This record gives sequence, C-alpha cells and structure tokens, in this order.
Amino acid sequence: MHLPMNPTSLLLSFLALLSISPAALAAEVTTEYTVTKECTRKSQRGDTISVHYRGTLASDGSQFDASYDRDQPLDFTVGQGMVIKGWDEGLLDMCPGDKRKLTIPPEYGYGERSMGPIPASSTLSAL
Repeated sequence: MHLPMNPTSLLLSFLALLSISPAALAAEVTTEYTVTKECTRKSQRGDTISVHYRGTLASDGSQFDASYDRDQPLDFTVGQGMVIKGWDEGLLDMCPGDKRKLTIPPEYGYGERSMGPIPASSTLSAL
C-alpha cells in the first residue's frame, strides 16, 4: 500500500499521544484476545515491549500502517506516552507471545485531528 507520507513520518504521527479530558474517558478500548500465553509476569507500566502490528481504520478496514511491512517490530515503553493512549492502556497485562486485537475509539487515538491517512474522529483497529 502506498501512503502519502513517508513511513518514518507516519510512524511518528501514529505514536503521538493524544491529550484527552476526563469527560472523554467514557469511551473505552476494547480488546479481543486472539492468542494467550501463560507467564509469571505480565506487562506493566514502565516496561519496554516489542510489538508487531497492523493498524487499520475500523470503518472500512483500510490499512494505514504496519510494522510487518517493514519487518521490524516497534519497541516502546508502556504507559510513558510514547504511543497513543489506546496502546498504552490496551497492551498492559500481556505475556510474551500474546496477541490482541484492539479497537481504539477516537478519544484514545487521535481524537478530532487528522493524522496522515487517518481521518479525524476515527476508530482504529490494531492487531
């Protein structure tokens, strides 16, 4: 898929954290557990994790970014605002090897801002 932005700019845009007001917290990130593993310690705020993902628009399934296309997972620290709030919340309590599908409402994504190929007020899916 050809994107109007270069991959680095899109990735940086995708990782921007949206500041949300307490009133916006009524929406929630939903999680579908696709693969679950057993472990002695699950991911917590402050952990650095490595994630392969495919980001799509929930409205039509169109892909806007994917680490799989670059053959390079994304490393980041959970709960530090390095990624959108939907990821900071939705990737907690995971074991290595777990897979989840996150449905991220606009309040936990980019809100009312357009971001590259992502329209304003979009619900996002990430697997």
